[in-house]
Amino acid sequence: MATQRIAIVGGGPGGLMLARLLQRQGKYPVVLERDRHAEERPQGGSLDMHGETGQYAMEQAGLREAFLAAARPEDQGDRLYNAEGELLFDRNEPTDDRPEIDRSVLRRILLNSLVPGTVRWGHRITRIAPEKDGFVVGGDGWSEQFDVVIGADGAWSCVRPLLSDAVPLYEGVTLVELGFDTTRHPRVSRLTGNGKMLAVGDNRALITQRNGDGHIRGYAGVRLAESSAKEWASWSGESVRQALQNVFAEWAPELRDVIETGEFIGVRPLYALPVGHSWKSQNGLTLLGDAAHLMSPFSGEGVNLALADAVELAEALTSTGDWSSVSRYERSMCARATVAAEGAAQGLKSVFSSAGVEHVLEHYRARIHD
Repeated sequence: MATQRIAIVGGGPGGLMLARLLQRQGKYPVVLERDRHAEERPQGGSLDMHGETGQYAMEQAGLREAFLAAARPEDQGDRLYNAEGELLFDRNEPTDDRPEIDRSVLRRILLNSLVPGTVRWGHRITRIAPEKDGFVVGGDGWSEQFDVVIGADGAWSCVRPLLSDAVPLYEGVTLVELGFDTTRHPRVSRLTGNGKMLAVGDNRALITQRNGDGHIRGYAGVRLAESSAKEWASWSGESVRQALQNVFAEWAPELRDVIETGEFIGVRPLYALPVGHSWKSQNGLTLLGDAAHLMSPFSGEGVNLALADAVELAEALTSTGDWSSVSRYERSMCARATVAAEGAAQGLKSVFSSAGVEHVLEHYRARIHD
């Protein structure tokens, strides 16, 4: 494909991976990122990287060694508790092929792999308009013309509306994100074990996940109306904590400790695009990652899918054909994402249900034999 001017909107893992892969093929895209610098916002918790998607993408990008040096295969464990604090499932097998890596570390590896100046920080986009031979992309005090614009800009993508009328819909569940230092929170560290802890009750859940550098990320999840979720998001951290203490009042003390001692980070209502989301292909515009297939985190596929998207889209953009190669990428990507989105929706429904922990336990046990 003869295209020379490529804009990747969004500097998350998917967009940065695409930029890296294109540069290895002699193309030099621009990554337009609204953040003013790499450390402006927290990047989230730990990611399990799957062999056929996330790890494969790192290998294709020539970053396998950097990934292995930073990954944590020792943190792949799973623990499952009920609301009474009874440990129902405990598996820690470092040889499982899903090593963990902090999202911030993965992003740093990708950023460091790019030609200096690839990412243009502080470029919030307010306009994308078709023009002869391409698109004009602009913001406050700047504009530039590109042949191809790729939306890698997540849930509330500014590129997606040019291709699709679909919007993310609230999934009925809100997570409250919490942070812990293991030296100051040894009880939460013991509860978590090596990897991730999930405690499930009646339409409620607590999650803790070991990150690198002595940190643990936690989440308290509850079914809430969307209006209530927005109200919680406007409250102070202590007000949210009080609400959670009321919601989890009857849970075991060692589980309530997660709520009562964690550093408040933020309220995260869960949104998803319709399962099977797709669009009519349009020359010069496409999507990857959450911009294309936003889903709940209860499938563990989000970043892995975004990295797989980047591999396939890079191949399409560097082929010798016309835009039909990108159209094929879109069909393949949407089919792959549909399977994952169905799993994510089912996972969310299973964890946050009136049935409690039994279905989740069945899933954990079945996964050992997969």
